[in-house]
Amino acid sequence: MEKTEVNSHLAVSQELLKRVQQSVQSVIRGKDEVIQLTLVGLFARGHLLIEDVPGVGKTTLAHSLARSFNCTFQRLQFTSDMLPSDVVGISVFSQSTQRFEFRPGPIFANIVLADEINRTTPKTQSALLEAMNEYQVTVDNRTYPLPQPFMVVATQNPIEHHGTYPLPESQLDRFLMRLRVGYPNPASEKEILRHFADSEPLAKIQPVMSGEEVVEVQQAVRRVAVDEELMNYTLAIVEKTRQHEYLSLGVSPRGSMSLYRAAQALALMEGRSYCIPDDFKRLVLPVFAHRCVVSSRYLSTMKKSDQSEAILREIVEATPVPL
Repeated sequence: MEKTEVNSHLAVSQELLKRVQQSVQSVIRGKDEVIQLTLVGLFARGHLLIEDVPGVGKTTLAHSLARSFNCTFQRLQFTSDMLPSDVVGISVFSQSTQRFEFRPGPIFANIVLADEINRTTPKTQSALLEAMNEYQVTVDNRTYPLPQPFMVVATQNPIEHHGTYPLPESQLDRFLMRLRVGYPNPASEKEILRHFADSEPLAKIQPVMSGEEVVEVQQAVRRVAVDEELMNYTLAIVEKTRQHEYLSLGVSPRGSMSLYRAAQALALMEGRSYCIPDDFKRLVLPVFAHRCVVSSRYLSTMKKSDQSEAILREIVEATPVPL
């Protein structure tokens, strides 16, 4: 592609991305980093897992993201009695046609909010696997493609809380990133109180970007250049996770591919047509931490999720950065 054409795509994308970021920031106060990484997940054609304690804005973040786009949105409130057919749909016998007809489930939307995904059983959780990986759903030996763009934004309470089912490693690996919203600082929380007391900010959000424009940005992300030295840097980190004595499960090839795509998306959002080492370093924790399983030999008073992040920080610090 000609350099002028690349720059043209970047100019268009930057204007769109700025509008979307401002839209979400009008609701989620003081969390610019989380908002940017959420958009990185979308434009890298990935799925997002938001894990944190109740009440910090996980669901609100997903809602504000969906309302910022002119595309279809569905919310699934996961409970212990939910069935896989409640997610993907079901075939129903029609008296008029004397044949079975497929009735699509809520998974057939551009943005799907899987709220409190770890409160449902593993059987229902697995109903999302094919959709998240292959962008299609198979029911009664028939395959149905999902609309594009397609993104699952799942929220979950920490696994130490009561009434939760930990997501299996195969499902965690299908999420591009795991993010934590965290508590707001006092100034941001005061702003939240002021705005939510007088009105409902979510109701004021208007779509600022169409589904077709999202696909265009996703295609532009693929054209962001990645130097071979950065690929070697990524693979060096990945290999260390697989050999680390305190990790019983390292990063999979899907994980290294996810970091590659996420770095391209972050570079585009920063207005660059190429990646730099900081793109990869900044994304290692949100992309890799939930894919690593900490060995029982690792003695620590930290939560399991924090343990994997601590180990990854050590690996990143010990890995030479390409110049």
